[in-house]
Amino acid sequence: MNMQKLLDELFSVSFLKGILHIIVILILTWLALRLAKRFSAGLIRLIIRKKEDEEFQKRTTTLGNIVRYALISIIVAISGITVLREVGIDIGPILATAGIGGLAIGFGAQSLVKDVISGFFILMEDQIRVGDVVEIGGKSGSVEKISLKTTVLRDMSGNVHYVPNGQISVVTNMTKEYSRYVFEIGVAYKEDVDEVMEIIKKIDEEMRHDPEFKDDILEPIEVLGVDQFADSAVIIKARTTTLPIKQWRVAREFNRRIKKRFDELKIEIPFPHVTVYMGEGKDGQAPPLRIVKDNCQK
Repeated sequence: MNMQKLLDELFSVSFLKGILHIIVILILTWLALRLAKRFSAGLIRLIIRKKEDEEFQKRTTTLGNIVRYALISIIVAISGITVLREVGIDIGPILATAGIGGLAIGFGAQSLVKDVISGFFILMEDQIRVGDVVEIGGKSGSVEKISLKTTVLRDMSGNVHYVPNGQISVVTNMTKEYSRYVFEIGVAYKEDVDEVMEIIKKIDEEMRHDPEFKDDILEPIEVLGVDQFADSAVIIKARTTTLPIKQWRVAREFNRRIKKRFDELKIEIPFPHVTVYMGEGKDGQAPPLRIVKDNCQK
């Protein structure tokens, strides 16, 4: 009799209805997981079509995996909670415990969460890449590695800086797509500034025809004109546009050539002078300047 009653309960309408609900939930979960994978893969293909370089494909794949894992975690969590409720387990205490645990973890790892979120947007917006020369978090150098948590820089002295992404508020990228170098060329007030600007253009033209530098320079130099009247010089400002990271190489060679050309044409590059004034007495005579020679043997 008890066995018959148990079988009746097992195959009752409510029990079969609950089993059917669980099966439907599992099927919907499976479909949602498939859609999540297709969505993340489609997102990767959509972004990669815009830029074909290998590094951009790597970072978009990383972002796509993050999106996929996040969607999978949400879908599995919702599915598990729904199945537990269908089985008859009270999910209230479970949700409360999970909420308290998540809150505690959030407080303890808020800097980590901030780093990861900032790193996600840095990668998504393609702000910096490996090999770029940037200034971030008060440090500057060449980017050696970018992750969700940190960005690794190496400066000219070889020092390696690990900058948490959460501390990056401003990114200054000096080598994105192209680079520029601004020249501030000082000449003496007696010089003809028009002649100096023509010399600057000729040197730039020579460099753009030089096999060693022509591929690095993208545009003719822009001579912006007389920028300021300094204490001992007239400052002429100009700028050149180069391939990324090539601006310093081009600028060093340009400075070398302009120094040699100025020397050949006797164009003065001013340098600081110091005039010593000894003062004047009441009688209108300046006191003598006494120079004492030290004959002490060391």
